[in-house]
Amino acid sequence: MNDFIPAAKPIIGDEEREAVDRVLRSGMVAQGPEVAAFEQEFGVHFADGRETVAVNSGTAGLHLGLLAVGIGAGDEVIVPSFTFAATGNSVALTGAAPVFADIEPEHFSLDPASVEAAITPRTKAIMPVHLYGHPAHMTELQAVADRHGLAIFEDAAQAHGGALGGRKVGTFGRFAMFSLYPTKNMTSGEGGMIVADSPELARAARLLRNQGMEQQYRNEVVGFNARMTDIHAAIGRVQLTKVDAWTAQRQRNAAFLDENLRGVVVPPVAEGATHVYHQYTIRVLEDRDGFVTALRDEHGVGSGVYYPIPNHRLPSLTSYAPGLELPETERAAAEVVSLPVHPSLSQADLERIVSAVNAVARAGA
Repeated sequence: MNDFIPAAKPIIGDEEREAVDRVLRSGMVAQGPEVAAFEQEFGVHFADGRETVAVNSGTAGLHLGLLAVGIGAGDEVIVPSFTFAATGNSVALTGAAPVFADIEPEHFSLDPASVEAAITPRTKAIMPVHLYGHPAHMTELQAVADRHGLAIFEDAAQAHGGALGGRKVGTFGRFAMFSLYPTKNMTSGEGGMIVADSPELARAARLLRNQGMEQQYRNEVVGFNARMTDIHAAIGRVQLTKVDAWTAQRQRNAAFLDENLRGVVVPPVAEGATHVYHQYTIRVLEDRDGFVTALRDEHGVGSGVYYPIPNHRLPSLTSYAPGLELPETERAAAEVVSLPVHPSLSQADLERIVSAVNAVARAGA
């Protein structure tokens, strides 16, 4: 069999290693000038110059962003259930309640009608996820928020460079969070970035990440240690110079898959949307798990299922959603498969993926 094609492949090169060595030689290892430079460069690159706050994980970014805008006990934030658990976890960690709404079937985005039906007097905000790198339906969700006086927050963990109508994801809400985990479109090794819509909100997030203090030993609020190190920031700064080319390659890879796959439902792109293909997610309408096994065992092609158990069914979060039925969420959880789309794929890899998917789809027909 040919070499196994992994579903994801982080790219760490000599420039990233040299950046880490530079920081280690400097002796300034904790949060310092590299973090400050990374924040400024990231804000220019992805957030139209909005202030950004680097933290030690994407989950910390969501948690601190929510706290910085004042979300807490007694509040409700509407979120999708079809997402990584960190979305719901971050709301619960503030003392507020995550309220799960259904998704629309094409782009796996929060369904505005389901969101509107979930609003109560305790609802403070809507937090869509730009899942797999496709922007959520921000125009419709903003209209719902405006009708009910709610805030919008963005989980942009997977959507570096995504856009809708020419407007970058991460610039629609009071705050947004981008993840910098190793398998994302760019990485800092581990980390997250909060994008704030005001200097006041950015300062609140900075206080919360650094034990509640801006000046040493002058703690203003109860805070956390959620700082990013200069080591991680140095990696992120190098990756920031490469991510656009990687994204363009992801888009070319996706276009090839779109054109050549048969027997599965390929991911549509909404009009005016820029999809950055953190994942290339198809639907397999029958025996998804058998399909995944056959790809791996018979063809040496890796894939991922993101996410097989919706948040509202997880033991950790089910108490927030007793008896809740979300039919499109349940259907997606049973049908989705994410194929390799990462920029390290060769043309031969792409042809193998197409051949494998089409063969397995035919065999299952």
